[in-house]
Amino acid sequence: MSREDFKSFIPADKTIPELTIKAILVGVFLAVVLGAANAYLGLYAGMTVSAIIPGAVLALALMKPFKPTILEVNIATMGASAGECVAAGVIFTIPALILLDVWTEINYLQTTFISLMGGLLGVLWMVPLRRALVVKTDLPFPEGIAVAAVLTTTVGGDESDKKGGISSIWLAIGAIIAALFKFGQISLNIFRGTIDGMVSIGKYAIVGKEHEGWFYGGTATSPALLGVGWIIGPRISSYVFVGGLIGWVIIAPLLILASGLPIPVGEYTDLGPLIGGFYIIWGEQVRYIGVGAMLVGGLWAVYSIRNNLVDSVKEAVLGIKAGAVKTKKRTEQDLSYKLIFISIGLMIIPIFVLYQWLSGLLGISIIMAVLTVFLAFIASALAGYLTGLVGSSNCPISGVTVTVLLIVSLIMLGFGATGLEGMAVVIFISAVICIGGSISGDLLQTMASGQMIGATPKKLQISMIFGVVAISGVIGIIIGVLHEAFTIGSQSLPAPQAFLMKGIVQGILGGEMLWPYVIVGAVLAFVLILINLPVLPVAIGLYLPFTLSVPIFAGGSIRYLTDSFLKKKYGSAEEEEISDWELAIKQTDVKPNEKAMRTGLLFTAGLVAGEALMGVVVAVLVVLGINLALMETASWWPGLLVLAYIGLLLAYIPIREILSQR
Repeated sequence: MSREDFKSFIPADKTIPELTIKAILVGVFLAVVLGAANAYLGLYAGMTVSAIIPGAVLALALMKPFKPTILEVNIATMGASAGECVAAGVIFTIPALILLDVWTEINYLQTTFISLMGGLLGVLWMVPLRRALVVKTDLPFPEGIAVAAVLTTTVGGDESDKKGGISSIWLAIGAIIAALFKFGQISLNIFRGTIDGMVSIGKYAIVGKEHEGWFYGGTATSPALLGVGWIIGPRISSYVFVGGLIGWVIIAPLLILASGLPIPVGEYTDLGPLIGGFYIIWGEQVRYIGVGAMLVGGLWAVYSIRNNLVDSVKEAVLGIKAGAVKTKKRTEQDLSYKLIFISIGLMIIPIFVLYQWLSGLLGISIIMAVLTVFLAFIASALAGYLTGLVGSSNCPISGVTVTVLLIVSLIMLGFGATGLEGMAVVIFISAVICIGGSISGDLLQTMASGQMIGATPKKLQISMIFGVVAISGVIGIIIGVLHEAFTIGSQSLPAPQAFLMKGIVQGILGGEMLWPYVIVGAVLAFVLILINLPVLPVAIGLYLPFTLSVPIFAGGSIRYLTDSFLKKKYGSAEEEEISDWELAIKQTDVKPNEKAMRTGLLFTAGLVAGEALMGVVVAVLVVLGINLALMETASWWPGLLVLAYIGLLLAYIPIREILSQR
């Protein structure tokens, strides 16, 4: 069935409450809350998890006393998505200004304007891309399917004989477990956040010098990272882990054998003489291999979807011509194309003012303002396509940003703007574009769920604007609080994506790029491309701390066991003739394997949201000077034991009802 003929859950000829005050207020509230949660998670782990699924369930929980319609809940979900998207774009880029010493602290006003400009550009560019990527393609939009399934199952139908309904209790349970664990870890200090150690492999003479060889290993005790691994699945989590093995188990020990273990300085002194020295090798050398791999991976991602990108441009142009004809079908009504493109053109003015205000470079600010609007379209189309293919949580928006960062850096190098002002402009531009691409991708995911449910696109787009404005007003405060509490760039808040941005800008404009390592990373990326393996997950493993890759891989492994069990019992889901979109709004006879997977998604979304939100709460306690620590030094085994128990829950909860039927 063509998606243009798709029969939505709420028919197009039926009108029910949708863009209401209560839906907008709940969406704005969730934009702030989930934006804060993802800001912490992104700075801690280098990746964010889509807020669409937890946003939908939280919206339902908050609105349930007011008896909302399914379309009102979907509107509130759209606001929640805005918070996560803007937070992702900000934490990937803005902290690089701290790492570059352009800022000594987060500038609230400037961060607010950057967030607002990027968010609005993303919403505006999404409108002409909606039909091209949601209706005119067969992209699955996995999280859109999940939201449609949750909403139609919990609030949608009138049937009294629904079977296979999914309870949102598992989201709450996951959130409570992770929040309590995180509170015990970073506030009460009864669990260690990281369990790691070094092992000597003896002394060896290389090039006439004798050095001791060392291996490093460990894991972060993080329920959220277990959840992230489960959500992204065994394949991607394995690639992340392989990247960690390449960087931490192969390359770093070889560098130590060749040059010796350095003495820790600065932030690395807190880690001890051995682990601190190992982290210096990783942070100042190995990570640049990840930079090189990410550069090539980002460019390859753009090249791989070139045909889809061209088709998207054509669809957008056709959409302008068709915009004058008002459609009578409610589920196909967008904001006016004419108004949208006038607004996009006018966006050049405030963006120019922003760049001029931030950098003081008049001519460059004019050129870069125009370039920003154009590159925002490319990033929005690319992010939208990738999001539709692999989901918002897996979408490598950082790869899109890296590509843009490289282009803008080379242009600034051509202008001769190589000082801190030039570096600042590059980060500002990349932040606006990254936020725009992230917003557009997530917005299209929610547009897909809206297409299945029967939402009005125009009203969803308006809701997203409210969410963008809300999170833009507070994201600067959130990042500032986290920086004051944990310090951006420290082990507690490593900000790996921002480090990547800093490395590229310094390398091209400041002449500090360690080109041999970058070239090694680029060659590694080319090899991965030749053998048809994804580059970006491996690159993430290279520049993430190895302790973060381990629980992600563990979560992916648990997902593999779950998938294997369900496939053995019920067969492959691919054997079903019914499409995923039709299955998402199916109201009767939901099969046990489908319910199992939905339960797992809710539980893991709770783990991610609970830990991340508690991280923000504890950050506020730290800033206020409230110390609740019960122990000076936590033992390593309690945290590992509890994390293993949570892993067992993650394996058991999705299939518990199936096991009980035996």
